[in-house]
Amino acid sequence: MKKIFVLSFISVGYFLNAQSLSNSPYATYGIGDVKYDNTIETASMGGISTAYISDFTSSFNFANPANNANFELTSIKLEATNENNYFKTDYNNTKSTKHSTYLSNISLAFPLSQKVKMGFSYQPYSSKSYDILHSETIQNPDGTETEVRNRFRGTGTLNTAQAAVSYKINQEFAVGVRANLYFGNLSDINELASSNAELINGYETKNRIKNFNFTLGANYQHLNTSTDRKLTIGATTTFGNSSNMTTDYTNSTYYYTTGDVKAGETIIEQKNTKSKNLLPLQASLGIGYGSENQWFVSLQGDYKKGETVSYFGSTFDFEDSYRISAGGWYLPNYNNFRSYFSRVVYRYGAFYEKGNLKLAGNNINKFGVSAGVLLPFKNSSITRMSGLEIGVEVGKRGTLKDNLINQNFINLRIGFNFADRWFRKTLYN
Repeated sequence: MKKIFVLSFISVGYFLNAQSLSNSPYATYGIGDVKYDNTIETASMGGISTAYISDFTSSFNFANPANNANFELTSIKLEATNENNYFKTDYNNTKSTKHSTYLSNISLAFPLSQKVKMGFSYQPYSSKSYDILHSETIQNPDGTETEVRNRFRGTGTLNTAQAAVSYKINQEFAVGVRANLYFGNLSDINELASSNAELINGYETKNRIKNFNFTLGANYQHLNTSTDRKLTIGATTTFGNSSNMTTDYTNSTYYYTTGDVKAGETIIEQKNTKSKNLLPLQASLGIGYGSENQWFVSLQGDYKKGETVSYFGSTFDFEDSYRISAGGWYLPNYNNFRSYFSRVVYRYGAFYEKGNLKLAGNNINKFGVSAGVLLPFKNSSITRMSGLEIGVEVGKRGTLKDNLINQNFINLRIGFNFADRWFRKTLYN
């Protein structure tokens, strides 16, 4: 059975790289719709992770690789996300909906020793999947009419593979490092067509991305053994950006034959640029307080420096952004075997994100609330917290001002955490 899980982990990686994700029209800018964190555990608590050290031995924290002092088991996680987006704009009173289901995270983690823990994960980082058509009829001086169509399309996914190692210095301090590899292809095209013209004018941007950086993490946790209350402080920073983003821009005219195949293409302008600041400096600071194996609450702040990317032959500037998250979990009574729901871990959270995108003088901000549960398997104990993970996130992004788009979303997440003392030989005296 364990071999089957390992083979499934490998094969799922190929599927994850090929899947298509639905997202917001705001994904037209930059590297697309960035997924903050696709793990159910983190997303169900509003995004808190920097000061979150799991009380249980089966959960590995990738967001802050220092926070794995209690991790003791080999863990395999498989998680999927169902996104439901509802768009509205005052421009022609337009409404639209988009739905998408995709494999959002797979991870494998295991202890190397009592002090050293290691994990590998693979998940989508950002995506583009939009198709917007704008038609307008223009009155000509001679009394005739011309229909002008402007079509925007985007495709592609940027994935991330991570390897994390944590080291427990002593009972209160730990450090960790995570290596991050980003790779994928993103494409945008803007096509302008007119009813009185035979050719289409297309502006296409293709991005080929390979990026490598590091995330350093540290934490301090003090446990009062007389009251079982604990205080946790954590911090992370992502740096060492080694980016290789090649952007090909083409301005051309053409027409389509059967099957949407381009023909008769004439190149008007071509550009090729390279970017070295794709994923700039990021930092996070969190503080948490809780009671051992009973409850935990945390407050976290995240910062991301702005960046400049090539977009349709020119540059586009993103602003500095920040995110405030609050959340935690509650476990009623794991020793109450008469009541299954007393052994369920309940999670809750909320967040506000000042976005890095600014259009027509309006910041495209985002906020939401979240909740989730860990339903332990029947034979699961507090030292082997395997189970079914379920989470939900409800929120809003954007604005109706200046004919921009308001996006309401409901994200549903489900996954499994299989944890046990695998890959170890039992010794007998």
